[in-house]
Amino acid sequence: MPAIDPNAFLRDLHELREIGRFKTGVHRPTYSPQDMESRNWLLRRLEACGIDASIDGIGNVYGRHKGAGPHLLVGSHIETQNEAGWLDGALGVVAGVALARAGLPVDVCAFADEEGHFDGGFLGSRSIIGELSEAEIDRSRSRNDGTPLRDALRSAGLDGKARMQLEPGRHKGFLEMHIEQGTQLEQAGLRIGVVTGIVAIWQWRIDIVGQQDHAGGTTMAERKDAGLTAVRLLAAIDAEFPRVAGERSTWTTGRILLEPGAPSIIPGKASVLFQFRDVSMAVLERMEATLLALVREANRRERCAVTVTPLSKAIPALCDPAIMRALSDAADALAPGAWQAMPSGAGHDAQNIARHVPSAMLFVPSIGGISHHWAEDTKDEDLALGIQVLDDAARRFLAA
Repeated sequence: MPAIDPNAFLRDLHELREIGRFKTGVHRPTYSPQDMESRNWLLRRLEACGIDASIDGIGNVYGRHKGAGPHLLVGSHIETQNEAGWLDGALGVVAGVALARAGLPVDVCAFADEEGHFDGGFLGSRSIIGELSEAEIDRSRSRNDGTPLRDALRSAGLDGKARMQLEPGRHKGFLEMHIEQGTQLEQAGLRIGVVTGIVAIWQWRIDIVGQQDHAGGTTMAERKDAGLTAVRLLAAIDAEFPRVAGERSTWTTGRILLEPGAPSIIPGKASVLFQFRDVSMAVLERMEATLLALVREANRRERCAVTVTPLSKAIPALCDPAIMRALSDAADALAPGAWQAMPSGAGHDAQNIARHVPSAMLFVPSIGGISHHWAEDTKDEDLALGIQVLDDAARRFLAA
């Protein structure tokens, strides 16, 4: 097989960057014209590598190697967050193209909507493993403008196409190359991260009911202020979680809505979207127990009623030891002393594929740790090193 070509890999990345370009980043929401242009660009690239390429009814672009196995599946996603970065997702897809161009027996996939523009998220990787139902597609709406998913698929020319499924037993493993989306590698002066596991995200809605009333006429002693109850509860969570969290646990209040949301009205209702992440089920369960205990304590102390509803509770995905060993050996050979093993703090398509195919991930540094923003970037020399390590690891794992 020919050697990997880092220069062609970089050219592809920078060419794809021009589709939906926004400042120094990219704006390619799922099923938008820019997203579909990028998927058609990918189809042409895969066909030029000599593999069969197609797009299915959920938008997955799949390139199938024509030769004998064992095969690897390599990929990520190709849409972006709104006005966001040029590497998140695209890096892993173009890495698959580079391995295919080098003649490796790989199938390449760009999974649809990892970024969660539509309710449910991870539509492509869940669909390809048979875990996305037609009923969920019927229910799903765009989180940007409320467009029904069925309408978006129709506008993108995907209506009526069959949804593909992974072929049981075809793939020896799955590889996903990605930017770190954090600062660990950069701060340590390292260039490669071998991912040990992908965090699970547990998401909750916290609803608080008080009494809407006049901001001037209602004394402080009489108030049932849902907004203040929300703030006090979130402060208590932030104070208590460090006692039960793991070393890399994170928790985030992504949204607080107050009703009616006027400056001279005491809010009668508050709705909070809250999540926490870790790679350990034991840690996640401790954080859940702490959250529920704090809600009970709020209901004992506060004048407002607090309820908490679980929205989603994923399962952490540990990376496959054999693929991790191949990645580590490749990193030792090509970047001695410049790599480390590390968990992923973000969710990825790999966590879904890992339920059916042994999976692992490779990280390259993010400049300043910036991601989900148009300023996201990685040095070309780190991107080139990453594809060389991925190539070396793929060859080692296939030969094992």
